[in-house]
Amino acid sequence: MAEILFLVHRAPWPPDRGDRIRSWHMFEALAKLAPVHVAALADNAADAAAAREKLAPLCKSLTIEVRDVSRPVALAQAVLCGEPVSNRLFCNAALAEHVGALLALGTVTHIVAFSGQMAQYLPADFDGPVIMDFVDVDSAKFATYAEQDKRQPLNWIHAREAKTLGAFEVTVARGVSTSLFVSEAEAALFRARSGLGTSKVHAVENGIDTDRFDPALSFGTVDEGEGPLAVFTGQMDYRPNIDAVQWFVAEIFPLVRKAHPDARFAIVGRAPTEDVRALEKLPGVIVTGEVPDVRPWLAAADAVVAPLLLARGVQNKLLEAMAMARPVVASAGAATGIDAKPGEHLLVADDAQSMAAAISRLFDDPSGATTIGVAARQRMIARYGWDARLAPLADLLGLAA
Repeated sequence: MAEILFLVHRAPWPPDRGDRIRSWHMFEALAKLAPVHVAALADNAADAAAAREKLAPLCKSLTIEVRDVSRPVALAQAVLCGEPVSNRLFCNAALAEHVGALLALGTVTHIVAFSGQMAQYLPADFDGPVIMDFVDVDSAKFATYAEQDKRQPLNWIHAREAKTLGAFEVTVARGVSTSLFVSEAEAALFRARSGLGTSKVHAVENGIDTDRFDPALSFGTVDEGEGPLAVFTGQMDYRPNIDAVQWFVAEIFPLVRKAHPDARFAIVGRAPTEDVRALEKLPGVIVTGEVPDVRPWLAAADAVVAPLLLARGVQNKLLEAMAMARPVVASAGAATGIDAKPGEHLLVADDAQSMAAAISRLFDDPSGATTIGVAARQRMIARYGWDARLAPLADLLGLAA
């Protein structure tokens, strides 16, 4: 009988951030194919406890270890060992010991690893199918960081990570059965970098739960003043999100407020850094921190913005907003990978002036904004159901659905 080992860099519950949304739905898809052993890490004890409570009844076995490596320690270890810092951040001896003991029992027939940091736990001598879901080409992200930030030692750290992680990604991909990426653009980039073809590198896109993200549902109100509201959602200690809101507040929002002096901008997401919190001092800017549910904020938005300067793969924040029938204004990078037509399903703009003009257009024309939002939701329903997106897993693993 088939049994699947699912290795996850963050335990896939609750599905309230991009990586956990994808890994949770992947877990659900795998559990329909065979019993699943989950071996995961968690950022803290609270996350681990919540995940254990939810996942334990659904798994063949479950282990979750809290990772406790700081970035400075991980950097020092990585330099000494010639490894990517990303791997050292997710290196855990207890988890490695558990995985080894589980595989020694001989009952696991298939392995799925989620996020490149978990490749370090893959056995060298496993003879069953192994899927590595890299999600994004992370090494390309660090290469972009190095290009954008010339300050030392950050430039050296990012350039080193791009090189070492890129080599690691290629080595892993050559050793597994299949490598997955969240969009065809990411998959094509990795094929070009690795020399591997379409038989070894596939795109499996993110989906969206359009029943949960449904504007017809009843949501609580958000009481944060009056005036047209632009909303950004995301994990607010993640550098691309920080850069996005800082750029928006510095260059785009002032242009919006020239046309709409009472306009508001809400930054909705957990763990805002001090730099993000400081933006709240500026007129019209709201920083919520963690909220129990982003849907009330999306429902209240006159426009959802995604001014990402660096974006990889498919942005869950956009899928959620579009499923909620909200009009979206996104940078070209943020919109890349989403199968939607600019001007019909969302608005795409890359410079501050054009993005501000697009937002003002939505504020000025509520009827037109509604038309875009309705078209966006229809597109999400037709194109992005999770069952359809993850259906290829069965064939890739050689298991009957």
